[in-house]
Amino acid sequence: MFDPKHPPQNLDDIRALMAELPKADETAREAVIAREPHLTKPEGSLGRLEEISLWLAEWQGNPRPRASRPRVTIFAGSHGVCDQGVSAFPASVNQQMVENFINGGAAINQICKAVDAELRVMEVALEIPTNDFSREAAMLDEDCAEAMAFGMSAVETGLDVFVPGEMGIGNTTAAAAISHALFGGTPEDWTGRGTGIDDSTLALKTRVVGDAVILHRNQMRDGLDVLRCVGGREIAAMAGAILAARLQRVPVVLDGYVSCAAAAILHHIRHDALDHCLVGHLSSEPGHRNLVEKLGKKPLLDFNMRLGEGSGAALTLPLLRAAAACHNDMATFETAHVSKREED
Repeated sequence: MFDPKHPPQNLDDIRALMAELPKADETAREAVIAREPHLTKPEGSLGRLEEISLWLAEWQGNPRPRASRPRVTIFAGSHGVCDQGVSAFPASVNQQMVENFINGGAAINQICKAVDAELRVMEVALEIPTNDFSREAAMLDEDCAEAMAFGMSAVETGLDVFVPGEMGIGNTTAAAAISHALFGGTPEDWTGRGTGIDDSTLALKTRVVGDAVILHRNQMRDGLDVLRCVGGREIAAMAGAILAARLQRVPVVLDGYVSCAAAAILHHIRHDALDHCLVGHLSSEPGHRNLVEKLGKKPLLDFNMRLGEGSGAALTLPLLRAAAACHNDMATFETAHVSKREED
């Protein structure tokens, strides 16, 4: 179990944490399944809302699930691979956008206000770019573990839903390299326009992704090695937060491409590592569709978004609240004196 007083020191410590992950609470699951047929509606008529309420309950360990204290946390990091010219924006935008988040001026600020979610911003050594992974590993083992441990500290007792978001110019290049390294295919399968790059920059970005995976392939034995070689500190922090949420039984709603790439690191090590996660939305970044299919997930929304920041996932929070409210507060056939369907 993760002890914040004794955080992991290296990636082997992370591997040890992943060896014994808690499973869904069967008692809460059975209670939800038993109550559902008695609610005043045709069986299964609320579709995925019923799946959501069951998922919330079994991971919260509560037969009456809730989504009253959700938190969106943006992890911000800098990428050395930006030196290769793979992004439409300079790396200086990282700090500028963090200040915008703090001042309440970004899209995610408005979304969190609208959906009544707490927003936090965590800088992951923002002033220190990772190494340019087209030339050398992005991080040392200990640096990667430190970033994961930092992310783990973001998940506190009492949260009932956690949304990991990110800010990092160049991080769709890292997400593409992670996905390509984990799942194969071609660099073109995983590389998109990110913040809106032109055709020549897309060709460069694709080449950087492919060359980086070739450069590091002999070092990448598992997902954590992939993260160390071609990831970023904010991606490592998200992976750490997702792992910590599992250890503390906090349901997670994943956001877009970069968020899911962080989750894929854990999935590569254990295919059940993301059972406590839903994917909030389908990004318009082309690699994201491929990635969620590899993860075996079905996004809740498809709004053609590609902003990051946790924005698409945050939009699903009213759905989670509605699912919990329907399960918890609907009358039963008995209490409402409504006739049930006659048995065949």
